[in-house]
This record gives sequence, C-alpha cells and structure tokens, in this order.
Amino acid sequence: MDAGTCHILHVDMDAFYAAVEQLDHPELRGKPVIVGSPPNQRGVVSTASYEAREYGVHSALPSRTAYRLCPHGIFLPVRMERYVAVSKQIMSIFRRFTPMVEKVSVDEAFLDIADVPGSGNPVGIGRALKQTIRDETGLTASVGIAPNKFLAKLASDLEKPDGLTVVPTEPCAIERFLAPLPVGKIWGVGKVTGTVFTRAGIRTIGQVQAMSVLELEKIVGPHSALHIHRLAFGRDDRTVQTEHEEKSISAEETFPMDCDDPVVLRRTLIELTERVGRRLRRSRKLAGTAQLKLRFEDFTTITRQQPLRPPTSSDRALLAAALALFRRERVGRPVRLIGFGIHKLTDLDMSGSERQPLLFDDVGELLTADEKREARLDAAVDMLREQYGHRILRRGVGE
Repeated sequence: MDAGTCHILHVDMDAFYAAVEQLDHPELRGKPVIVGSPPNQRGVVSTASYEAREYGVHSALPSRTAYRLCPHGIFLPVRMERYVAVSKQIMSIFRRFTPMVEKVSVDEAFLDIADVPGSGNPVGIGRALKQTIRDETGLTASVGIAPNKFLAKLASDLEKPDGLTVVPTEPCAIERFLAPLPVGKIWGVGKVTGTVFTRAGIRTIGQVQAMSVLELEKIVGPHSALHIHRLAFGRDDRTVQTEHEEKSISAEETFPMDCDDPVVLRRTLIELTERVGRRLRRSRKLAGTAQLKLRFEDFTTITRQQPLRPPTSSDRALLAAALALFRRERVGRPVRLIGFGIHKLTDLDMSGSERQPLLFDDVGELLTADEKREARLDAAVDMLREQYGHRILRRGVGE
C-alpha cells in the first residue's frame, strides 16, 4: 500500500467529552460514562464512553433511552469550558507538526503535511502525533491518512478507538478499499438518503460504484447523484483551510426541498448574512466585497458580487449588499442552496485610516453618530446571540 502521496490527516479524539471526564476522575475509567442531559430530563447524550457504547448508547440518543439501555451508566453534565481548554492544547500540538490545520470541531481537525519535513512518511507522522497527544494530554486519538479530506475522515472512523488507518493512493486501489464499506460512510448520506438506498437494495459503496450517474439520479435525484457518485470513487478536491490564512468568510444553506418562496429565501439570506457578520467582527477584520451564491434545482450555480465601499463590518451594510444582490437577480425558479460570503478581508487599521465600526472601543472616536449607533447595536446583538443562541433575535424580512 503506497502512502507516499497521502498528505491529508484527519485526527478525531476518541469519545472526547467522556474521555476528559475519565481523565479528570480516574475512578470512572473502565466504566460506562454518559455525558449529556440527565436521564430524568428531556435531552440527549452528547458523548458516551466506549464502555457505554457497548450497550447501544451513542451521541444524540435521548438520555431517557440511554438510561433504559444502560441503567448503571454514570450520567455527567457537559463541562464545555474544560473541553475547550483541552481542545486548545490539542490544536497547539497539531500546529507543532504543521501550520496547515483546519479545525472542524472541538475534537477533530484536518492536517495537511505535504510541505513539512518527513512528509514522505505520513504513517510515521501519524504515529508521532498520536503519541504526543497521549503523552501530553493522557487522551487517545484516531487518525486517518489519505490523499484527500473525505477519505481521511472516513479512515479515522474505521479503527476506533486509538486507530491509525491509511488509505491507498491509486484510483483502482481506492475503489477496492471503498467497495465493501456501507453506503452510509459516504459524506452526505444520512438517515433519510440511507433509507432510500436500503429500499433500493443498495447497501455498499461498491454497489454505488457499479451505477452510472443517470441510474443514481433515479434513486437520490439529480441534486445529490453526482456528489455521491464522485465520493463513491474517493474523489474530493477540497483543500485544508487554515484559520490563519482566512481570506473570506461565508455561510450557506441547502434546503431539504427546493425553495421558491421569496420570503423564506430572504429570511434565510438575512440569517446567513448576520452569521457572517458575527464571524467578521470576531476576527477583527473589514470586508471589501460581498457575494451572493445561488444553486438552482438543476444544480447550476451562480455567484454575484459587489464592492463594499468603504470596507465594513456592519450588519446593516452587509445586509444592504446581500439584499441588493438578491433583488437584482430577480430569482424566478426554485433554489436548492443560498449563500452569502465576504472577500477582500483586511485587518482593522488602528491608525484610523478606515472609518468603520469594527470594534467600538477601538475606533469609536472615528465614527459618525449613526455609525456609533450601528456599532453599539451590532455589539449588543452579538453578545445576546453568543449567550442565548442565534434565534434570540430575528430581523423582519421586509420587501
């Protein structure tokens, strides 16, 4: 098996929340630990230790069901601050191996090792990474090593816990590697699509490989067929995106069914734009270009953009641009996906050459009265949503 061009690693911590609890409380090691809501309340399991998983307990399972399956399980509340602190330690370990780290969540990340010393021996790097994590945190991780992100993530899940799986690099070998795996291993094939495949008698990725895109369209529809077909052969062109080189910020929403309701489209666009605005202000940057993205029922995709003059971080300015782009497009057919993004990001110029309300405390003296009000409003809304969630406040859709 040639691992010479396997330069993408996916590292996934094993039962992370539960493992941290067992680390902090050694008396819990070897016992079924269930982190999440208590069994006498409505709520779900966040993470279950491998001892609890033997009883069928898994994340997102209702806690009451988890208790019925494992009545002797030890239920613990989520301690997010502690998990985040350990996560930061783990991410710092990743960056000692390569600067190309894409954090996916608190307990997983992609690493690109193509340009680091020793990249010709990815297995050695993977083993060294796992050992460093164990030595410095006391936790175990599973690592997938592959030519691309989809295959690396899939591989990291195959030998849990404490696994290391290498995917072959030759197309024919990748095809053979994937063929016997359940079709649910394909990214994007969730419970609903999985049920559709089951009804069609399709259970393995190899069966998908044996089909044409046209045949696949008859089962999953034209929107998903090409995506699923490409992944069935292990084709994924996505690159590792690091926080340090973020040159754009975007958010998008794929509708469960194609949407032709202009009110729903506008409301979704507003929420996406506000989400982008929060990330922009948190990064202490200004945006110079706004971009609307639309994908239609036939899977054709268009993008439309306009400059932001002067560069801004204000929700009001971002929303004005997003809605202007949407009105200009005069959408008259069902939409599968809508997205909003910003580009040409620049750091806040603390010398005052940019008159923008990025952070009121930093540049307040440079702002007009209206800009000060906008800055205060954005800061207040960001704080409320950080504490209580995005839906605590919602804008009117308007015309």
